[in-house]
Amino acid sequence: MSKSPPARYRTTNWSNYNASLRKRGSLLIWVDKDMTWRAPREGCPERPPVFSDAAIQFCLSFKVLFKRPLRQTAGMVASLLRLAGLDWPVPDFSTLCRRQKTLAVKNPYRRADGALTLLVDSTGIKLLGDGEWQARKHGTQWRRQWRKVQLTMDPTTTDIRAVEFTTGRDGDSSVLPDLLGQIAEDEPIGTVTADGAYDTRRHHKAIIERDAIPIIPIRQNGRLWKEDCPVACARNETLCATRHYGRAFWKRRTGIPCPNCQTAAIHIRIALMNRFSILGTAEVVRLE
Repeated sequence: MSKSPPARYRTTNWSNYNASLRKRGSLLIWVDKDMTWRAPREGCPERPPVFSDAAIQFCLSFKVLFKRPLRQTAGMVASLLRLAGLDWPVPDFSTLCRRQKTLAVKNPYRRADGALTLLVDSTGIKLLGDGEWQARKHGTQWRRQWRKVQLTMDPTTTDIRAVEFTTGRDGDSSVLPDLLGQIAEDEPIGTVTADGAYDTRRHHKAIIERDAIPIIPIRQNGRLWKEDCPVACARNETLCATRHYGRAFWKRRTGIPCPNCQTAAIHIRIALMNRFSILGTAEVVRLE
């Protein structure tokens, strides 16, 4: 049986996408002269911070983007501010190190029209341990540690809307309510799509409470739940449809896609990715 030819794709907005790629390399796009650089005075008895959260995130963004130590990051930011003609003080490395532990990172995103469609999944990153060459040559050591990054993405805008940084022992479904909690209450959610690891009562309940529709394939050994709540009724309908039509047909019908240091650093990487996407992304169409 002959194989079908591979799919071909074409970028339809190459000129605009090429211009957005050039903008990503511009340093001055990160400087906003209206930025609140100094922390506002709140009248608290403790010593108030000198720099605002926006200033700390600005500095840490350059640390993550250019992979520089904190001391070199402070020097780079000072040079950039001088080039922009801004006489602002720069936080030293100890201030950046201390503030990044409790920094609430502002994640820019675009809001699509209509109800929000969310894709939920997780990935792992190595936090501590030997490099890949060392592990292949001498074997994996006990000090090798991994962490999980739980992500929620809007496929309409390709922006990541929510992120959680957890240990490898935490299950995927236990983090979902926290991810949905990062979405504003006044923003309606249409559907939440995830894999079979999220097929739990807690997951379905968190989605139903946001008036959204869960699109989750049932596990291979999944059984009918006792229909004592709306969550169980909706999940049992999915299980019956899967058994009747088959998992492959159910996935095509629901549109499920089949894609082949620290918490602050992860959140800043997500914010950088979204900022790059806002500058412009490629529009790709499949050629028939």
